[in-house]
Amino acid sequence: MRPEKKLALPLLITGVAGVAGYNAFQYFSAKYPGQVIGTRREGNWPLQGEGIEPCNAHDGETMARLFDKYQFGAVLNCEGTCKLKSCELAPDNARRINVESVHALLGALSPDTRLVTLSIDLVYSGAGDGGYVEDDPTDPVTVYGKTMVEAEEIFLREQPDACILRISLPMGVSFNGHAGAIDWIQSRFKKNLPATLYYDEVRTPTYTDCLNEVFEAVLTNDLAGLYHTGASQRLSLYQIAQIINRVGGYDPEHLMGCLRQEAGPVPPRAGNVTMDSSKLIQALGYQPFDPWPLYDDLIPAHRAWHQERPPGESGSPEYLEEILYRNPDKR
Repeated sequence: MRPEKKLALPLLITGVAGVAGYNAFQYFSAKYPGQVIGTRREGNWPLQGEGIEPCNAHDGETMARLFDKYQFGAVLNCEGTCKLKSCELAPDNARRINVESVHALLGALSPDTRLVTLSIDLVYSGAGDGGYVEDDPTDPVTVYGKTMVEAEEIFLREQPDACILRISLPMGVSFNGHAGAIDWIQSRFKKNLPATLYYDEVRTPTYTDCLNEVFEAVLTNDLAGLYHTGASQRLSLYQIAQIINRVGGYDPEHLMGCLRQEAGPVPPRAGNVTMDSSKLIQALGYQPFDPWPLYDDLIPAHRAWHQERPPGESGSPEYLEEILYRNPDKR
């Protein structure tokens, strides 16, 4: 790997409605004011602001016009629809957003533009013990995962110098307060509604603060091919909800748990899709990921852990924002 160089500007970030894209847009816009453009779907009119351009991802003509207008030096592609049930019920739409968008982007890309694109841990079924490495064969159980595999294959075949980062759950704020794991779970608790999460779907959640720095490092080097981009702490969705419930000071009775097989058939759920990120760590030459959550005492010890509220412990939404949405070590 060559030494890092300056980020080629302007920078295009696609898919800024998602948690990873939204936080990346905030990070890079603050660091390179006036040099970062983000795209969102035309119908998503509430997402507006300086540098935001409406562009449906599969619209090659509009994408080409944006490249002509801004002459992008680098692209961070965060585009994709991750709504599992919607993808199952409308697979053609999922393919339009997750796959056809790849052709639109590559058709507009200049030969010397640096491209980093995101994929997901759900390209795996999670049937085993997790700890997936990049050479493990993909076997997704969802339409979302299958379309992301197809997108990966196009990038590998048609843009071999691009870098594909498979992320897990990005833990950070969203623009509408409803996207992402923390937002959805907390929104249920805030409304005094039950939230049911799985004991046996296991992920490697990662602070967006850590991801942003990885994105910048990879955009400014020549890494190519597939890399896993998950933190070290393995947590089930139920454990993640336990942490959110207790740190946020919410009613513990509103958290429910079940096994995947006890849920409905749509959407199908993956199991242990935890990833081993050793390849990326070795390539970068340092450990870029802090565990989520940062503090060891916030790791649930058992299924009733969130019900334990020792005297003096005062969880709150404000405290949650300080240590779960943001990495306390990077404030």
